[in-house]
Amino acid sequence: MPTRILLVDDEPRYVRLMEANLETEGYKVLKAYNGEEAVQLVAEQKPDLVILDVMMPVLDGFSACERIRRFSNVPIIFVTAKGEEKDRVHGLEMADDYIVKPFSATELLARVRAVLRRTSKSETVSQQSIFKHGNLQIDLARAEVFRDEHMVFLSATEYRLLLQLAQNIGRVLSPEQLLRDVWGDEYQGDKEILWVSISRLRQKIEDDPRNPQHIVTKSGLGYCMPVLEA
Repeated sequence: MPTRILLVDDEPRYVRLMEANLETEGYKVLKAYNGEEAVQLVAEQKPDLVILDVMMPVLDGFSACERIRRFSNVPIIFVTAKGEEKDRVHGLEMADDYIVKPFSATELLARVRAVLRRTSKSETVSQQSIFKHGNLQIDLARAEVFRDEHMVFLSATEYRLLLQLAQNIGRVLSPEQLLRDVWGDEYQGDKEILWVSISRLRQKIEDDPRNPQHIVTKSGLGYCMPVLEA
C-alpha cells in the first residue's frame, strides 16, 4: 500500500503543486482546505503523514495540530509563510518539522522522506516489553507512554527522542548524535529543533521540568536518562 499523505492548505495552487510532486514520488495524496477538514480526515483516514498550513480559515493549523495530537501521533510538517523565529519555535513544539514558504519541490520531498524515515525506524522496534523509569512507563509494543499511570500524548518525534534516550539509559548522548539518530543527517546543524523538542518533552513527562529526573542535561556534553537507584 502506498504511503498516504494528507495535504492541508487553503491555497489551491500550493495544494496542486505539492500534490503533483508527491504523486510523482509514488505517494497517495489526500486533500483538505481548512483545519476542521484536516482533523476529520486524520480521524477517519489515518494518513501516514500530514503536511499542514498554518494560516487557514475556519481553524488554523496550530489549532488543528492541537486537536489532532489529542488522538493521534501522526507525523506533521507545518508549511507556512510565517518565518519569524517565534513562529518556528512554536511550530516545532507541536510538529515534526517546519517549512517556510516559498519552498522548492526538492526541499519538500527531502523533508517528507526524512520524517517518514524517522517514523519507519521507530515502528520497527521489535522489543515487546515495558520500559520503566521512576514514574514513567513506555509500552514499547504499543508505542504508548504513561506518567503515574496516566497516558501522555507525544508527537511522533517526541516519542522517538524519548525512546532513543531510554534505549541508551545511563549514557550521555551528544546533540549531534541525537539529531542524527532521531531526525537524520539533514538536521545535524539544527540544534534549535532539539532544544525545543527536549523542552516540550520535559513539560509532558517530568513532575518538575526545571528539575528533570528523566531527561538530564550534562553541561557541554549532551543529554542523558540516568540510571535510577533501586
